[in-house]
Parts: sequence; C-alpha cells; structure tokens
Amino acid sequence: MADYESVICVKSEVFVYRIPPRTSTRGYRASDWNLASPDWTGRLRITAKGKECFLKLEDKTNGELFAQCPVDTFPGTAIECVLDSSRYFVLKIVDISGKHAFIGMGFGDRGDAFDMNVSLQDHFKWVHTSDKLKEEEKKLASQPSKDYSLKQGQTITIKLGDKKPAPSAHVKPSTGGFLPPPPGGSGIPVLTAPPAGPTVASQQGGALLDPFGSTAFGSTQPAGSHSQAQGGSDWGDFTSSTSGSGSNDWVKF
Repeated sequence: MADYESVICVKSEVFVYRIPPRTSTRGYRASDWNLASPDWTGRLRITAKGKECFLKLEDKTNGELFAQCPVDTFPGTAIECVLDSSRYFVLKIVDISGKHAFIGMGFGDRGDAFDMNVSLQDHFKWVHTSDKLKEEEKKLASQPSKDYSLKQGQTITIKLGDKKPAPSAHVKPSTGGFLPPPPGGSGIPVLTAPPAGPTVASQQGGALLDPFGSTAFGSTQPAGSHSQAQGGSDWGDFTSSTSGSGSNDWVKF
C-alpha cells in the first residue's frame, strides 16, 4: 500500500535570509543577518509521507514552491537553531539535482516557532514507535510456532475440589412486635388477684362496722344467731312507721 502525503503544520508567514558562511564551529547567530530586510517572504508547509518529512517554502498567493528542506531526523543537520534566538533557524535546502545550500528562516512570533518544533517532534516520535513495532513483529515471525494441540493418547484431567453445601439461612419467626415468652412459661400473662381485706369499712372494737351504723359485718357472733333471736325470720321484725312516737322517721332495721 502506497503512503500518502499528509500536512502536519502550516504557517502563513515566514522570512527567508541569505546568510554568511559559518565563521566558527559553535553555530549561527541571527544577529549577523539583516533581519529588518528579509530576502523572501512566504508561507511554510510541513508535510509527511511515510517516514519522510519536508519543510516546503511556498508562495502565499499561488502556492508555487520556492525551496524545500527534507528532514530525516530532528533535531539534526537539516534544521539547526541559532544561538541567540528561538525564532530563527538555519535550513539545509536541496534541489531536484541534489545540490544543497543553507538559508536562514525566521518567524515573527515565538508561538509559530514552537508549533513547528512540536510538529516535527511528534512525527519522528511516531516514526520511532513504528520502527520498534516492526522489529518486534519480525522477531515474532522468526520464532517457530508452538503446537499446543493434544497428541494421540493424551488426556487432560481436571480435579475439582469438594464443594460443601452453603449453610441455610435461619429465619426467626416473627413475634408481631412482642417479646418472646420467658423459658418454661406458657406465653399467656396471668393476673394475680389483690389480697383480700376491707376497702370501705373501718375497724372498731375488733369488728368491721357497717358504714351506715348497723350491726357489724365481721362480728364474732355465729351466723344465723341474729335471725333466730328475731323469731326465725331471715330479715327480722320490721317496726311500723306509725308505731312508737308517731314520728316520720325512716323504717328502722
């Protein structure tokens, strides 16, 4: 499958300078160039095709190619930073015949220079990862494949551990909101009668008196002696309301 060309960065304005020969091995300095009067102004387009990467200087209006810089590594000899600025670089441009020359290139904003650096770093990071994956694939392909199939007569024995039944959950019966009965009881509450004794009468002279002043209820006299003394009647003799003094008192018992 043929690789296609992709655009990884575009900057609308760059400045190109003719630079003097290098005077020392330390590097280039942008202050030695005539920065106020660039020799050419155009746009920068960075393209990638497979592992190859190109910096293309093109005309702003018609897109005509002015020069291109093939980049094989970054940082490297194809793009070199100057010593005194982060916005200017030295490019190694190559024509169709293979001849090369060094020119100066710069940006008006540091952000544009930063974007160019990041785009190149990302591309070559991808190239490094791709090469590493291909090497691993070659190693795996060169190793003999292992046969994990069972040979004739071979068997597999699987031993399963003894499974114990899960303990059944004990559900307590509902008591309807009441506490369970105490041990040994029937569960039915028993009401105990209060002790017997006088509630209304008062005690006097060893006998309980009637609150109306009649004969004592609790007298030591044998039962039935009073009725026998009154002629054997259970209620005794009634005195007429007209007898006696003739007063209008109530019937006396």
